[in-house]
Amino acid sequence: MKHQTLGDSETGAPAPVKVAGESMVGRTVAAIMEIIRSGDLRPGDTLPAENNLAARVGVSRIVVREANRSLAALGIVEIANGRAPRVSVPDENVVGMLLEHVVHTRHVTIQQVLDVRRAMEVRAAALAALRRTDEEARLLMEHAAAMRAGYDDLNVMREHDVAIHGIVAEAAQNPLLTIMIKAFAPLLREMWPVGWKSRAEEGERDSMLRCHEAIAEAIFQQDVAAARHAMSAHFDDTMRVLMNAGVT
Repeated sequence: MKHQTLGDSETGAPAPVKVAGESMVGRTVAAIMEIIRSGDLRPGDTLPAENNLAARVGVSRIVVREANRSLAALGIVEIANGRAPRVSVPDENVVGMLLEHVVHTRHVTIQQVLDVRRAMEVRAAALAALRRTDEEARLLMEHAAAMRAGYDDLNVMREHDVAIHGIVAEAAQNPLLTIMIKAFAPLLREMWPVGWKSRAEEGERDSMLRCHEAIAEAIFQQDVAAARHAMSAHFDDTMRVLMNAGVT
């Protein structure tokens, strides 16, 4: 892995990074991200030392340290005791916290969240039918069966539901889809009891279980059209139920 940074061609000194920003920490965050990109650093690579970064950006080491903490909170940098900061990759937990925040502060509605989820998960289901492994197909079938078997335990059903959507995301073999879809898991867990209780009739509850079984079966059979249709029907049903329950 290479750790060199671009420097002055005559002196070999690192070239200063000029980045506009509203605060020193904000400027330093942007500058470190530019250094990561220009140095072609990859996940696991070590960042330049604090004094090196401080000299390049023109700030104190304290500001660099604070900027690294901000990057760690975003999942861009990993900070561990006794080790220099390393380049990382944001995961679904970081995106999930952002999604929870915008929903709970009412920047977006649950219906808007479902609109976005629907588009991504219908596409993921189609890709999963094409790309799934035998192990992923087996797990989907097992979780769908376990979801029905856990009919009398809401928490058990919910966790199998979350697992199904996570496996579909992974089986699509698109890292960005995986991160984005898994990021919705906390909101899915939160809204699940509302959706289940809003299905007052046994037929409505059975229909929801059959949707998940159809998704798993279509992906197991590698039937792209059926997988797309099953996931689309699942979200149409969910959106209808939540709207009837007054969730917006």
